[in-house]
Amino acid sequence: MSRIGKHPVPVPQGVQVQLAGQTLTAKGPKGELKLTIVEDLDVTLVDGKITVKPRQVTRRARSMWGMQRTLVNNLVKGVKDGFNEELEINGVGLRAAMQGKNLQLNMGFSHEVIYPIPAGIEIKVEKPTSIKISGADKQLVGKVAADIRGIKPPEPYKGKGIKYASETILRKEGKKK
Repeated sequence: MSRIGKHPVPVPQGVQVQLAGQTLTAKGPKGELKLTIVEDLDVTLVDGKITVKPRQVTRRARSMWGMQRTLVNNLVKGVKDGFNEELEINGVGLRAAMQGKNLQLNMGFSHEVIYPIPAGIEIKVEKPTSIKISGADKQLVGKVAADIRGIKPPEPYKGKGIKYASETILRKEGKKK
């Protein structure tokens, strides 16, 4: 029995959830998201709670149960509150700026890196060294943050590069004379 999967997902006020076959649709203040549930699981919507149960006790159904429940929970939380990720830029001359619907990054390369912002994602650059990414889809917010960080990951000697705000860089000692 899944410890996570057995708990129902409460639907908060302001969120409308519709179930059509194996497709779950949630609408809220932050947008609309859809999720297709795996065929091995049954999803029911009763009294403002979404319950995920396996149809048959198979290995695949048990392995998917907790994950699908978590995806449903992220779907409901995303349309209600949204998800955020913060990135910091460390290093002399490294900076970010918004350029229309694109993120312009000066990362010490011979050229500027232009990152197109996907639909459903909002990026704010309050300071040239701080990037805030927000959106309703947790997976998309994480992917965008990882893509931006991947442009210039932090190096271990001086810590130059793009890092998550909550990330700690393990620093290495430089050369000794």
